[in-house]
Amino acid sequence: MQSFTKNFSAIIFGATGGIGAALVAALEQNPACARVIPLSRATTPRLDIEDEASIAAAAAALAPDGPYALMIDATGALTIDGHAPEKRLADLDATRLLRAFAINAIGPALLAKHFADLLPRQGRCVFATLSARVGSIGDNRLGGWYGYRASKAALNQLWTCAAIEIARKRPDALLLCLHPGTVATSLSRPFVGDGGDAPSLCAQRLLRVIEGATTTAKFLDQNGNTVLW
Repeated sequence: MQSFTKNFSAIIFGATGGIGAALVAALEQNPACARVIPLSRATTPRLDIEDEASIAAAAAALAPDGPYALMIDATGALTIDGHAPEKRLADLDATRLLRAFAINAIGPALLAKHFADLLPRQGRCVFATLSARVGSIGDNRLGGWYGYRASKAALNQLWTCAAIEIARKRPDALLLCLHPGTVATSLSRPFVGDGGDAPSLCAQRLLRVIEGATTTAKFLDQNGNTVLW
């Protein structure tokens, strides 16, 4: 990753998931990356996307060893409390909707709140989050999947607001929403079976997109193409 300062440090949130673990592995093998910090509920420091205190504590623990030029949020949930995405209005449940927003939108926004100050003040740096094409309002032609679509659309808006604010102090920082494609992980397996790309391939594609990005507040797919908001 030649666009970053040599020997840069990275953080991967959701590092025990399929895509998160693949991103950690890819960065560990990248000679330009001196250090990659995996964070999840199973790491030390522990980070739970639904627990702001754990997010704040993890940021405080890692701050002395910063800055971190690359941060990627690979958290998210499609199935909520054992329930698949809603296909009809009649399927909506307030509690599950709230949890979808907590995991897919509010949690990542809190990551930005507590970790943005760990980005370098000067020099190219990237804070990316995994969104989803189904979160695109402009591309929604089928309906359904209410909670997942809406929570990812909310994530896109929160991330765009954060991008505008962070650029005022860190003009070289890029905040990106990335659609990873269909990947063979536990998140997508109930819906695509054994289909989808290998997580390792997905990780390499996402890192190439990050490497090639030049503008903040962009919604990009796994091939670097712009997705409609």
